Amino acid sequence: MRLGIGSPPQSDELAEFEALAHSAGAEVLGVISGTRRAPDSRLFVGSGKAEEIRDAAQRLCASVVLVDHPLSPSQERNLEELLKCRVLDRTGLILDIFAQRARTFEGKLQVELAQLKHLSTRLVRGWTHLERQKGGIGLRGPGETQLETDRRLLGKRIQTLNARLDKVVTQRETTRRERKRQAVPTVAVVGYTNAGKSTLFNRLTGAGAFTADQLFATLDPTLRRMELTDARYCLLADTVGFVRDLPHELVAAFRSTLQEAREAALLVHVIDASDPHRAERIAQVNAVLEEVGAGEIAQIEVFNKVDAIGELPHVEYADESGLARRIWLSARTGEGADALVTALSAFLGPQIVHCRLALRPEAGRARARFYEAGAVLEEVVSAQGHTELTIAMPRLAFERLCRQEGLPLTSENAGLTQDIACVA
Repeated sequence: MRLGIGSPPQSDELAEFEALAHSAGAEVLGVISGTRRAPDSRLFVGSGKAEEIRDAAQRLCASVVLVDHPLSPSQERNLEELLKCRVLDRTGLILDIFAQRARTFEGKLQVELAQLKHLSTRLVRGWTHLERQKGGIGLRGPGETQLETDRRLLGKRIQTLNARLDKVVTQRETTRRERKRQAVPTVAVVGYTNAGKSTLFNRLTGAGAFTADQLFATLDPTLRRMELTDARYCLLADTVGFVRDLPHELVAAFRSTLQEAREAALLVHVIDASDPHRAERIAQVNAVLEEVGAGEIAQIEVFNKVDAIGELPHVEYADESGLARRIWLSARTGEGADALVTALSAFLGPQIVHCRLALRPEAGRARARFYEAGAVLEEVVSAQGHTELTIAMPRLAFERLCRQEGLPLTSENAGLTQDIACVA
């Protein structure tokens, strides 16, 4: 059921809600929509519309009624009493999808935490027959005691989940600090759900992440090494997709997962080029990025599925910097993917040192450390006995290694594509 507040519901909103229902494994028997100036405080919909929904549910033998709006606990409870079947609002539906998709330990913890916080406001629904103690001998029931016991158990479980998530966050921070120490840039793939993020991720990294034509096919974040040009590399992070009216409980629960987007050097914003409402989708994704603190990070907009609209892959450049601003490609066929790799290499180029070092024979330990870092592209021994290494590695790691080995580090020899003089 979809209710337009102040204006009739849009067809794309109805289509997206049906897609959410299919993603949860539900079979849609019928769709009822309506328009109100403001939601009803008791049933959310008017009494006449509620009776229409009840008659349709009985006629179609529906076991659950899905409402494309967040409902208050009392509205949900009143609708269930009237319709004689289970009622699930938009937040509960998305939580159910996330519970099915979570695979990692962290993802399961985050989903359970969001579910318990959502359930804690609706706990009284399961104990309506015990929610009041009656006066009189033999009539004092355990209603309030049972409810308080359940609330206390929920509170303890929420505390336990928060403690476990804190440990996971600490572990992620340790890993992230190590990546920073090694100066490996991270690129996060973000975008509206079902825009083709995981397909593009697989195309660029060969990771084999799960893909499907459904909303929230990917939930848990995945990081893989991505090869750039000139033997350079970065880490590519596939993140959870965004959706219209994403429940605040989920944004809060997945804040640690979205940390990959906040800490990224660059965001690859994947957009479905065949979506007629793509401008709205872009605005909705940017709004969520702002909410999680990633709104100021540089973006490259990737318009995917150009094969579906008959457009050729091409690149649009920013006038002031000369870097790619928009890339039109097809992640399914791979057309235009090379242009994206080139664009990422150009953007991350200033963070990479690409130079040639000439080391004297006594600098053998420095040579070995460059090999340990996987930074040596080529080695040539000169007629004078010097070892000439062609190096490509993150700038911070290069500068740190030079300082530790006593190699001269100046603005001239730390620049891009510079030939560094013979050093010991």
